[in-house]
Amino acid sequence: MSSILWVAGVDEVGRGPLAGPVVTAAVILDPDMPIDGLADSKKLTEKRRETLEPIIKARALAWALGRAEPEEIDQLNILQATLLAMKRAVEALTHTPGHVLVDGIHAPALGCQVTTVIKGDQKEPAIAAASILAKVARDREMKAMEEIYPGYGFAKHKGYPTKQHQQALMTLGPTEIHRRSFSPVQLALI
Repeated sequence: MSSILWVAGVDEVGRGPLAGPVVTAAVILDPDMPIDGLADSKKLTEKRRETLEPIIKARALAWALGRAEPEEIDQLNILQATLLAMKRAVEALTHTPGHVLVDGIHAPALGCQVTTVIKGDQKEPAIAAASILAKVARDREMKAMEEIYPGYGFAKHKGYPTKQHQQALMTLGPTEIHRRSFSPVQLALI
């Protein structure tokens, strides 16, 4: 199979949170091993995502995760950090894709053809698969952060700016994983 036929789907999770990395995934699905039930990770239950994750990893021709840390998000801005994380995911694939489909309207600069697809995680199976892998990976990491930084509720809200999280931020102050360039975190630093 020529690499020009390898199409990777790319998606991100974690642009909106106040804490933690932005995590991306790139997936090249095997057309001979279809996966039932692929959908936008936000539309699936946590249990369903957890069930699909090992199936995607086992049946995909290639998959990889990318990330940008809170410090990179603060330095670059969330959009540029997300594009960097996407580039890292694609470059980590064991197969070089000839075409990359990216969810949304922004795409990283890559050495192949790139197409952005609005609501791509609802339209393209490879993007949906990437969405699931990125979401499961980031959620697991944020649950682990609950043990390191108790009292913030990371296991529940995954770093998103819920009322509980913002109250904890004001009471306990920012942690090392908080994004200092985000205004609610800046307010907690004052």
